[in-house]
Amino acid sequence: MRKPRDIDAELKALQEKAKQLKAQRTIQLGELVEVTGADTLSIEALAGVLLAAVEQADGKPEAVARWTERGESFFQTGGKKGNRKGTGNDQSGASGA
Repeated sequence: MRKPRDIDAELKALQEKAKQLKAQRTIQLGELVEVTGADTLSIEALAGVLLAAVEQADGKPEAVARWTERGESFFQTGGKKGNRKGTGNDQSGASGA
C-alpha cells in the first residue's frame, strides 16, 4: 500500500522556497542598483526613474527594446560601469523616448 502524501508539509516547503526566492530577488535587485551606479541617486529620484520607465513601457515597446539591448550589452561586458552610455543626456533612458 502506498504511503499518503503529507500535503501540508509539501505546501509549507513550497511556501518557504517561494520566500527564499523572493528574498534572493530582492538582494539581486539591490545589487543591480549598485552595479549600475543608480545607488548614487536619491531614493526619490530612483523611484521616479523607475516609475517613468514603467509608464513608458506600457505605451512604447520600442523603448523597452532599446533598454533591453543596453541591458544585454551591460551584462555581456561584465556589468562594468564604464560601459554605461552618457550621464543622463542619453535619450534611450527612462525619461527619453
